[in-house]
Amino acid sequence: MTGLLLRIIINAVALFAVVRLVPGIAVAGTGNLVVASLVLGFLNAVLRPIISLFSLPVTVLTLGLFTFVVNGVVFALAAWVVPGFSVAGFGSAMLGALAFSVISFVLNLIIRPASD
Repeated sequence: MTGLLLRIIINAVALFAVVRLVPGIAVAGTGNLVVASLVLGFLNAVLRPIISLFSLPVTVLTLGLFTFVVNGVVFALAAWVVPGFSVAGFGSAMLGALAFSVISFVLNLIIRPASD
């Protein structure tokens, strides 16, 4: 249970950093930040694998680069679902998804949450 809570906090911190670093991405308030990080985690765990499966031929043709587009779509979808979380355009969504992935990866390496 503490590992799950730690992952939620890591995702919230990563999203906070993305909001500060990437122009065109905004979150109104701490509550919306936590909700947006929860939605991002859920969409990345459930929806992204499904989209990746259906886009596999395009991903192979682009040598994996289409994965960035899939991540951007999931990031933009989270912004569409969560009120108070906005992304200005698809370029901001792709850059935000990339930054979110890198920051949360680095934080997970540093903190190493225990598996539940």
